[in-house]
Amino acid sequence: MNAPRTMLDKLWASHEVLRREDGVSLLWVDRHLVHEGSHHAFAKLSERGLPVAEPRLTFAVVDHYAPTRNRERIADPKIARMIETLRSNASRHKLRIFDLNDPAQGIVHVIGPELGLTLPGLLINCGDSHTSTHGAFGALAFGTGATEVAHVLATQTVWQRKPKAMRIVVDGNLGFGVTAKDIALNWIARLGAGGAQGHAVEYTGQTIRDLSMEGRMTLCNLSIEGGARFGMVAPDEVTYAYLEGRDYAPSGAVLEGARRAWQGLVTDEGAGFDREVTLSAAEIAPTVTWGTSPEQALPISAKVPSPELTDPAKSSSARDALEYMGLAPGQPLDGISVDQVFIGSCTNGRIEDLREAALVLSGRRAIVPGLVAPGSARVKTQAEEEGLDRIFRDAGLEWAASGCSMCVGMNGDVVAEGKRCASSTNRNFRGRQGRGARTHLMSPAMVAAAAVTGKITDVRPLLQGRAA
Repeated sequence: MNAPRTMLDKLWASHEVLRREDGVSLLWVDRHLVHEGSHHAFAKLSERGLPVAEPRLTFAVVDHYAPTRNRERIADPKIARMIETLRSNASRHKLRIFDLNDPAQGIVHVIGPELGLTLPGLLINCGDSHTSTHGAFGALAFGTGATEVAHVLATQTVWQRKPKAMRIVVDGNLGFGVTAKDIALNWIARLGAGGAQGHAVEYTGQTIRDLSMEGRMTLCNLSIEGGARFGMVAPDEVTYAYLEGRDYAPSGAVLEGARRAWQGLVTDEGAGFDREVTLSAAEIAPTVTWGTSPEQALPISAKVPSPELTDPAKSSSARDALEYMGLAPGQPLDGISVDQVFIGSCTNGRIEDLREAALVLSGRRAIVPGLVAPGSARVKTQAEEEGLDRIFRDAGLEWAASGCSMCVGMNGDVVAEGKRCASSTNRNFRGRQGRGARTHLMSPAMVAAAAVTGKITDVRPLLQGRAA
């Protein structure tokens, strides 16, 4: 009899072309996603006179540097040149490109799933660390460096060492106002930014099963911030319902056959993991970051910690973080003033995220400026059909076009030096949202609460009496 296998084992084996003596595997890539930042890889191909090996499996997306305003006339010549270079490469190699004015344009990790390009059982690569998002569908999905991007373009394969297997089990019911973002920040804070280093994380438990696909994508997206190589959730009926009718998803008899295969993408009973962690959903509260790493996070009811009371190995970084963030030990997180807010990104820029924020903002007025950038053009259209854009505008926030926007600060959307931003993004590193910017990560609903109070605040009282 065959030994029980994890989902990681099954996905890895189904894509392994060969294995070198040093244990590194050559894997077949089912979907390759490229963006403006992939120009170095295309240049390597051009230097060698090589074509893209599988143009039908490679998709180009304008997202990282995409302006969210005044797209018809891009002010920054460097950004205009990068976008034009992607267009040129896509044309030369006959790739499908989701350009600025394409009705399906958006952040690569948002449009992949919403178009049905992301499917269970596939191996998906992109030159971006948050490619792990696609693992929410039971896919093997991880980011690659520029050299690896060139290798995938030229061969449709990638060399990769199989990570160790880690399982994070979350059971119980999430409390009122608690989201997938809070689950992620909670486990990263507990285990540390390197807590899952060298591992692929499989999320299981009833709490995970109860999450929507949007919530699962948020969770897998943030796996990287805990040091994981990627995150995964086994596909189920929630997955299949989400994929139904998507542009590139199978249909009819093909779909039925695919579903039978997808149902086998689960960890066998008795399969072993290198590490297991169990969390109780009831113990997770709305969570925010106080420092310059996603691990420097605490429940909204907590106070800024004293570096002397943290892990001795981390006290120096905690001290540096507090100095950069302009915070003092013992200061309550609830009540820290913010200068602006941002809602969007591949972590929290989907329709469910916008609905959660709008629920808080409806009928209220923001007292600090803010920007809302939907994760895709389709999300933008749907939000406008539902009237969410009017809620944001009436609250005093700016409604922009889709793109990575203020998450990466590479397209003109930045936080000014020394200013504090409540953000629904994935990273609070120094300068991530702009030189000297101070970023606090939290859920979209918590960002909305910060907008209407002008400070980091517990969203739960603001949600009382409001039906989701």
